[in-house]
Amino acid sequence: MKSRNLKLFAALFTLVFLAAAVLTGCNTKPKTSKIRLWEVTHSIFYAPQYVAMYKGYFGDEGIEIELMNGGGADKTMTAVLAGQADIGFMGPEASIYVYNEGKEDHPVVFAQLTQKDGSFLVGRQPEPDFKWENLAGTTIIGGRKGGVPAMALEYALRNHGLVPNKDLEFLTNIQFDLTAGAFTGGTGDYVALFEPVGSKLEEEGKGYVVASVGEAAGNLPYTAYAAKKSYIKNNGDLVTRFTRAIYKGQQFVAKNSPEEIAKVIKPAFPDSDEKFLTKVVKRYRDQDTWPDNPKMNKESFDRLQDIMETAGELDERVPFEEVITNKYADKVIQ
Repeated sequence: MKSRNLKLFAALFTLVFLAAAVLTGCNTKPKTSKIRLWEVTHSIFYAPQYVAMYKGYFGDEGIEIELMNGGGADKTMTAVLAGQADIGFMGPEASIYVYNEGKEDHPVVFAQLTQKDGSFLVGRQPEPDFKWENLAGTTIIGGRKGGVPAMALEYALRNHGLVPNKDLEFLTNIQFDLTAGAFTGGTGDYVALFEPVGSKLEEEGKGYVVASVGEAAGNLPYTAYAAKKSYIKNNGDLVTRFTRAIYKGQQFVAKNSPEEIAKVIKPAFPDSDEKFLTKVVKRYRDQDTWPDNPKMNKESFDRLQDIMETAGELDERVPFEEVITNKYADKVIQ
């Protein structure tokens, strides 16, 4: 009888142990980790990122995002280098500049979010028949010198036979987050603005979107995520999880309507109604702003360096593999 009881006890213990193991296996959510993420600016242009936040994709990966607005790629990169930010969301040109400065622990780009310039040219009057060639003799607020917004706009102008500061005045001495204020204050005939700022000026009757810089400049790796080499090396699993959340956001944006995307990202833009957000999301979708995965290709990276050279901002070209890694993008796509 004693032996029989022992066998029963052993069997029950085994069942309890297996049940606990199954329940544990069903709840394999990673331990929550905080990531200090600095974005170059806060814009509907980055819809896949906000989808990842508000659809809970970061949470599914055990990530808590602490989001900060850097107010420009230069400031965002400074935060990364100073250790104030774990990941910087900005143009890859910032990583190229730092690499060429010879820093050993330079930032490396590991995921791309946008593939077109996100700014629109805003004028003081509606121009349904706008032509780039008509900008000759005008003054344009182009953004910060050395930043991709200014360089992409310059590239678009040159493609239409206009040489900045020869055929027109091209202002690059105004901080990125102050350009709209300068325009509404009376400076310039045109200004390049991200959304939702451009559309808000339209609603207020203070400006009118006349052209897409993204369409004019073509495909390029415009905004991406970068972290110092040491951070990536020490946090490989966390970087993979972060990239997976971004990939899910990109997939959602690729497969859903502007209306549905607007509903999801509304918490990121509490002062904008869904109708307005839908309009802007559609404007970005129509110009093929968002790739459906976070992998960067070498051809577009080389084009970015072409644009930087044309603008006179690149002294030496940087090898793709020195500042770009697709290791984590490949892993989450597969």
